Amino acid sequence: MKLSDFKNQLLAATQHELRFELPGGDLIPVEAHVTEVGRIDKNFVDCGGAVHTSSTCHLQVWVAENDEAHRLPPGKLAGVIESAAQFFRGDDLNMEVEYEECGIISQFPVVESRLEKDSLTFVLGQKHTDCLAKEVCGLTPAKPAGCCCGGKC
Repeated sequence: MKLSDFKNQLLAATQHELRFELPGGDLIPVEAHVTEVGRIDKNFVDCGGAVHTSSTCHLQVWVAENDEAHRLPPGKLAGVIESAAQFFRGDDLNMEVEYEECGIISQFPVVESRLEKDSLTFVLGQKHTDCLAKEVCGLTPAKPAGCCCGGKC
């Protein structure tokens, strides 16, 4: 999902409960709150020597026990995103959410949203590692590495 779509969804549901759904269908706990909104720029060289760049709008979502005072409703999160607009420089970036569970920090692309009676849920997808120079390396595409998340991949 692009930043503009994400923000429009927030503005259409300003008073709803904000939720994030993990790839296996579990929801990030309702007391989670967004602690960071930013732009992540990645400049890198692949194993074949080609130069690449990518940029994303990055949200960090964090859960503190028994903390409901810091949850951001959609309208407030839209305001935080607006205050970070200088970092986006007018680019309509892909959205990603960073979340830690069981001591493992993961990044998830935002793939869709669902507006329900009382909640706005952003559905998170999966990311996989990949060789970007398969032809140079003489490789054929492979299936992603084995799942280690209890079959929820």
